[in-house]
Amino acid sequence: MNGGDEVVAAPAGPPNPLEWKFSQVFGERTAGEEVQEVDIISAIEFDKSGDHLATGDRGGRVVLFERTDTKDAGGSRRDRERMDYSISRHPEFRYKTEFQSHEPEFDYLKSLEIEEKINKIRWCQTANGALFLLSTNDKTIKFWKVQEKKIKKISEMNVDPSKAMGNGSIGSSSSSRAYLANGGAPDRSHNNLSNDYSFPPGGIPSLKLPVVSSQETSLLARCRRVYAHAHDYHINSISNNSDGETFISADDLRINLWNLEISNQSFNIVDVKPANMEDLTEVITSAEFHPTHCNTLAYSSSKGSIRLVDLRQSALCDSHTKLQYNLSNRFEEQEAPGSRSFFTEIIASISDIKFGKDGRYILSRDYMTLKLWDINMDSGPVATFQVHEYLRPKLCDLYENDSIFDKFECCLSGDGLRIATGSYSNLFRVFGCALGSAEATTLEASKNPMRRQVPTTTPRQRSLGNSITRVVRRGTEAPGVDANGNSFDFTTKLLHLAWHPTENSIACAAANSLYMYYA
Repeated sequence: MNGGDEVVAAPAGPPNPLEWKFSQVFGERTAGEEVQEVDIISAIEFDKSGDHLATGDRGGRVVLFERTDTKDAGGSRRDRERMDYSISRHPEFRYKTEFQSHEPEFDYLKSLEIEEKINKIRWCQTANGALFLLSTNDKTIKFWKVQEKKIKKISEMNVDPSKAMGNGSIGSSSSSRAYLANGGAPDRSHNNLSNDYSFPPGGIPSLKLPVVSSQETSLLARCRRVYAHAHDYHINSISNNSDGETFISADDLRINLWNLEISNQSFNIVDVKPANMEDLTEVITSAEFHPTHCNTLAYSSSKGSIRLVDLRQSALCDSHTKLQYNLSNRFEEQEAPGSRSFFTEIIASISDIKFGKDGRYILSRDYMTLKLWDINMDSGPVATFQVHEYLRPKLCDLYENDSIFDKFECCLSGDGLRIATGSYSNLFRVFGCALGSAEATTLEASKNPMRRQVPTTTPRQRSLGNSITRVVRRGTEAPGVDANGNSFDFTTKLLHLAWHPTENSIACAAANSLYMYYA
């Protein structure tokens, strides 16, 4: 460099939109096939490595899948790189095992039926080749261990049938002395265990040794612990702590902290129940631990707010303590004047929140939008993504058929550059959230995911300060119809999906079918 001039690299632009391709499907329905209620998938979760995937259904079953394309690679890393292995292959999973996690119950004290439906699944740390996970229905959380067991098959015993007579007796009289099956002699006392006993030449004919013909491996799922009787209301969330020892469970009014090793005791860390239930104005809808800070968690409410809680400040982090000691930040977007209606609070309710991998951002899903929040800025979301704005004129109809209360989940990519969530007609949407990105892709849960591709407009931005912009991204859908002119089907909804932790791969549930895509 001459004269001390510095070369400044040009800022990298937003990544190009991904081209999504169909990978595989499990449980695909045939045309006209009726889906049983118990077979509908109600939870999806990748483990931290991305090598295992778990699904739960309304019948209380947990099904595990394992990745196969990495196991079949073979050779050294240099050989795989030379073959461009990672480019030529896409993630492939196979069915691993399934087990019945929950059964239907009846609470006789409250005359209440408790469904077996799996609400959430969370993977725990693996140990000694065994898989561990938490699953919950409305009332009970269970800790499962799934481990391979080797079973040896015995094909024969080394017994000559011509010489064996009865149970341990010898048909041949060539020996001058009879021996019993346990190696003793009949003329000796059973208390005489002297060391001068000698085995006859050729061994004991009546001693039976098994011959192993084959060895099989089976998977055994065992419930290690049951965490019950701690929630009066339906459990909507469970989340593992980064310390590997504790987890939280949340219902409408309380969040409890558990130790994985202790099933008969939990600590109530958040309680929003008012003294008089008539004063209740909001409920807890979702809760999640920070991915790296074991003392921090976030929970969302039906009023559209997110609270960030520091467990080091106080043992009880409810609203009263928070107001007194300012224990948590509250993230809530202010309403525009004159925009309030009967449906405002209903569609503002947050159905799901997820931390980004580094814990800097929180993604939230309400009925109409995805919002991305920076935990260092609680004045409003840094970006808003409109999922199905065409439904706004139909809110009255959606309220009448209860669709407005559907709880859609959301997820982030491992690199934090994209987010995804579901919609109706088995559609899901992928948005780019990098600065300047205009990516907004509509995909259908089918073997042809791009069949219902909808064009999008350039994102609109408005300044929030010197360096932070708020982005509002929307599509140009015609109200109630897709790109092919077909009316949207509100009975088919894609509520559950998960993003692979390290790759651009998405698993999503359409009724009882599990679809997987890669880019």
